[in-house]
Amino acid sequence: DGFLAALEKDAKERAQRRKRNEQLADALKEKGNEAFRRGEFALAIQSYSEGLEKLRDKQELYTNRAQAYLKLHEYEKAIRDCEWALKCNKNCLKAYFLMGKAHLALQHFSESRQCYEKMLQIDPQKENLFKDCVSEANLEEKRVKDEEGAAREVQAGNISALSIKEFLQRINSPGQDLLYYTGGIRLLAGVVNSCTEQTLFRTNNGFSLLSIEAVRRAFCAERKSPAEVELCVCLLLLWQAACAGNEENQRLLLSQPAVIAQLPELLCSGTSQIQRETLALISLCSGQPSGRRLLVRQDLSRWLQILMAFVRSTDERADSAMDILSDLTGEKRFQTQCRALFSTDVLPLFTQLLGSAGQVNQAALARAVGTMGSLCADVELRAQLADSRQGWQACLELLEQSPAASSPEHQQCVFAVLGLMMNLLLESNGTIQDFAVPISGSCLALLSHQDGRIVTRAIGVLSRVLPASPSAVEEVVKGGVVKKMLKFLKAGGKLTASYAIKTLSICTKGSRQAQEELVKWDKRFQVLLRLLESGDELTVGNAAFCLSQCLLLPGAASALLGSNVVLLLLRQAGDDAQRTSVQENSAIALGRLCVAEPR
Repeated sequence: DGFLAALEKDAKERAQRRKRNEQLADALKEKGNEAFRRGEFALAIQSYSEGLEKLRDKQELYTNRAQAYLKLHEYEKAIRDCEWALKCNKNCLKAYFLMGKAHLALQHFSESRQCYEKMLQIDPQKENLFKDCVSEANLEEKRVKDEEGAAREVQAGNISALSIKEFLQRINSPGQDLLYYTGGIRLLAGVVNSCTEQTLFRTNNGFSLLSIEAVRRAFCAERKSPAEVELCVCLLLLWQAACAGNEENQRLLLSQPAVIAQLPELLCSGTSQIQRETLALISLCSGQPSGRRLLVRQDLSRWLQILMAFVRSTDERADSAMDILSDLTGEKRFQTQCRALFSTDVLPLFTQLLGSAGQVNQAALARAVGTMGSLCADVELRAQLADSRQGWQACLELLEQSPAASSPEHQQCVFAVLGLMMNLLLESNGTIQDFAVPISGSCLALLSHQDGRIVTRAIGVLSRVLPASPSAVEEVVKGGVVKKMLKFLKAGGKLTASYAIKTLSICTKGSRQAQEELVKWDKRFQVLLRLLESGDELTVGNAAFCLSQCLLLPGAASALLGSNVVLLLLRQAGDDAQRTSVQENSAIALGRLCVAEPR
C-alpha cells in the first residue's frame, strides 16, 4: 500500500509540474508571438526556446520558432524544428508547410514538393494551397535551370545572349532624350525571342527600365505627347516579348507598383495603340493559371468596369478585353474585389450597354453578359444584380428588340441575357416579383423564335420566374402557355422537357384554367404518362404533380382507364424513386386517382 501511495503522489506531483510548465510555456509562446508581429525575429526565437525548456513536446513552439528561423534565412534550423514538431504531432500541417518553404529556399525542389504532398494527404481540403505551393516550387526550379542555361550561353560567347546585356547597358545611359530610349527599347524588343534571352533580360535588370527618369515620366504621364506614346508602346511590346510564356518574368513585372498602378490608366487612355498593347500584355498573364494568380493578388476592383467598357470598341480590343474578363471571373478573389464598386460603377455601365445593344459590338456584349453570369457564382454579387430594377429593365429592353430574324450576333446577346436571367432567378426578392409579369411576357413571345437554344432558355426562365407571381401565371396561361409546353414536351430535348414540365407544374398548381387546358390538349394524358417513365426524377416528380392537379377536375380520371398509370405511380411512390418529393407527388396522384375513379 505504501508503494502504491508513493506512486500516486509522484504522479500527482508530475501532473502539477507539467501544468505549471504548460502555463509558463504558453506565456513564453505569446511573448514570442508578440515579438514576431513586431518583426523582432531573434527575440521571438529566444522566447520560443525558453518555452521549449519548460515543455519539450509543445508542437506550436517548434513551428513558431521554425517560422522565425525562415524570416532570418536560417533554413536548416527551420527544417530541424519542423521535424521535431512532427515527432510531437505526425499530422502537423504547419510543420510540413514551413518545411516545404525551407527546402524550397535551399533549392531542394523534390523535398519541397514531398512536404506539400504530405500536407494534401493530411487535409484534402487544402488543395488550392497545395497547388499554389507546388506551382511556386516548379516556378523556382525552372528559374534556376533557366538562369544556369543562360549563364552557359554567355560563357560560350553566344552573340544573341551577349547582345541583350549590351543593349541594356546602352539603354541605361542616363541623361538621353526620349528618342534615344525609344529606339533602344524597340531594338531590344526585337531580339528578346527565346527563353534564354528572356532570362538574360531578367538577370541583367531589364525590368528596372522604369528607374530611368525619362522613361518613367513618359510611362506615367497622364497626357502623353506623341513621343511619349511611342515610347510607351515600345515598352509594352518589350514586356510582351520578355513575359510571353515566362512566369518568373511575369511575376517580376507585376510586382512593380508603378506597373500595377499604371495598367488601368493605360487601359483608360484615349490612345487605341496603347490600349491594344496593354490588353495584349495583360492577356499574356491572364491566359495562364499562374498569371491569373499574380494578377488577382493586386487590387483589380476597377478592372471589371474598365474592361467591360471595351464593348463599345469595334476592333479587336473588345475581344481582347472580354478574353481577360473571361479569364479573371473564375477567380474567387476577383469576384470578391468586384463587390466594392459593383452597384455604383459596374451596374450602371452594364445597364447602359444593354440598353444600347444596337450601337455596340454585339459579339463582345454577349460575352460581357456571360461574364456577369459567371460573376453570379458569387452570392453577394448575384443578390445585388437580382435586386437592380435598372438591370431587369435593361434585360427586358434587349429581349424586346429581338425580331425572329435578328443577326447571329444579336441572337447571341439574347441567349446570354436569358442565361443571366436564369442565374438571377435563383434569388427571391420584391424586384423579381414586380418584374415577373413582363419577364414572363417576353419569354412567352420568344417561344416562337427560330433558334432552339433561345427557346429552351426562355422556357427555363419561365420555370424559375412564375413561382414569384400568381399574376404572371395567369397571364401566361391566357397566352396559351399550356399548349406550347405540351408541344415542346412532345418534340423537345431532355433539357427543354425538364423546363417545360416544371412550367406546367407551376401553372396547374395555381390555375384551374391551366388544369382544364392540360386535360383538353393532352388526350388521355399520353404526354404525362410518357414522362412518368422518364429516367429523370425531377421530370417524373413534376409530371406526377401535374397529373395530381388535373385529377381534381371532375371526370378527368376516366381518361386514364385502360392505361398503366397505377403501376407507374406505384413504382415511383415506392422504392424506385430516390427523392422524397417524387414519392410524395406520385402517392398524392395515386390517392386522387383512386378517389376520383375507383374502377
